[in-house]
Amino acid sequence: MTSLLDRPVMPDDGDITAAVAALPHVKDFLATHPGPEVVHLVVDDEHGDSLTVPRSAVELLAQVLAHMASGQGVSIVPSQAELTTQQAADMLNVSRPYLIGLLERGDIDFRKVGTHRRIKAASLMKYMRADDRRRSAAADELHALTQEMI
Repeated sequence: MTSLLDRPVMPDDGDITAAVAALPHVKDFLATHPGPEVVHLVVDDEHGDSLTVPRSAVELLAQVLAHMASGQGVSIVPSQAELTTQQAADMLNVSRPYLIGLLERGDIDFRKVGTHRRIKAASLMKYMRADDRRRSAAADELHALTQEMI
């Protein structure tokens, strides 16, 4: 199976509508069925086939549907995948030179292959989570200051 890193799925209007309709059902299933390690899915067609998938795959499906429902493109990147600096910059929505500054400062782990930098997807995701926490804390602080001024 090839990685979707180089070709994210960009939802069209039909995909967005389907994702909006499916997401509450998937979330409801996960909330009301907390126990099973595997989930049996039944295909609604003349064959009545069923699929058995790990629960974690259904949880991931819920995340994919949430992004698609909001019109965002989705890529699947294995955690051990190594990204080029351009791929990592695209995921962060920053310029490549800005990303290289982050790498050289030690904000994101990387390794060199010859003269090229390679970033583990897991390291990039760790940085993204930490950056989200920093932004959230800054927004909370700004909100608190605003409330004090009122």
